[in-house]
Amino acid sequence: MKKVTGKKAAAFLLGVLLVLTTGGCKKNDADTKLVLTTGFKKDEIFRIETMSCTLPEVMVYLTNTQDQYESVYGEEIWKTDLNGVTLEENVKDTVLAQLAQIKTMNLLAQQHGVSLNHTEQETVKNAANAYFTSLNQAERESMNVSQEIIEQLYGEFALANKVYEYIIKDINPEISDDEARTITVQHILINTYALDGTGQKIEYTEKAKEDAREHAEEILRLAREEGSDFEELVIQYSEGEKGTLSFGKGEMEKVFEDTAFNLETGEISDIVETQYGYHIIKCISTFNREETDANKIKIVEKRREEVFGQEYDMFVTTLTRDLNEELWNQVSFIQNEQVTTRDFFDIYNQYFS
Repeated sequence: MKKVTGKKAAAFLLGVLLVLTTGGCKKNDADTKLVLTTGFKKDEIFRIETMSCTLPEVMVYLTNTQDQYESVYGEEIWKTDLNGVTLEENVKDTVLAQLAQIKTMNLLAQQHGVSLNHTEQETVKNAANAYFTSLNQAERESMNVSQEIIEQLYGEFALANKVYEYIIKDINPEISDDEARTITVQHILINTYALDGTGQKIEYTEKAKEDAREHAEEILRLAREEGSDFEELVIQYSEGEKGTLSFGKGEMEKVFEDTAFNLETGEISDIVETQYGYHIIKCISTFNREETDANKIKIVEKRREEVFGQEYDMFVTTLTRDLNEELWNQVSFIQNEQVTTRDFFDIYNQYFS
């Protein structure tokens, strides 16, 4: 099995954490929801069985995430909200979930007898030293962080990655070309909805839908005329994507997918109605070798995530999870121009490559 390492390892693990956090696996009670309790130690944000998470640990994740956002979008990004939830609150919740997942995966590693070897431990120490020495005094004080805390965070992250690899190590399904087949199409979309000022969909009236259908039928007539240039029609008329679209089975709305997969190369479909509107599809290629091979990798990774998620969910149901809600509600972004650290995971990647 090819080992997941370096940037791919960190990015992949964070992707798995996000899937688990946002409901990619069947949840029920098997989630990382933390419940309020009392009797916490100083600066202790939450406990999961014997694993504890402190305020400095949270601030390392939160501050690095904050500064990553600001380096790309600027400080104005924090004025954004979604359904009354600010982006800062959303980032806080994501950080809490990520740390809870990592702590849980470390408990899972203990159950499987998985640990870091001497070389990995030394790599953790070197990475921690590199990150800690990159911090200025204001950053160290604002996050209230020591090199030992950074070493602990890197060690737990590395172990979470290692136990994930351990659990999925034997999951190597054979994926056929047909199962992973990826096709390439162009399509013309005539919308049957509009967007209001908040980006919410407003469905067309029946009369407007009829007009849109007639418009699509006229475009289809043009597309089937001898010598017609479909690409030019896409550019001129489509209210959706203008380029080519490559996808595999299970990636598109079923009626669109079924129609596209039944076309021959160069064939143009009848009008297809989806939740977005009326489509006219032209098949550019019934088989894309490069995309199909890439899709095989995606399918394997998805199945590995599913296998891991099933074991993870069962394990979580056995754990006690407690949140120091009073302290958690006091956590907020650091507002200090001297605090710009955002390299926590980049430095990890440099050492675990």
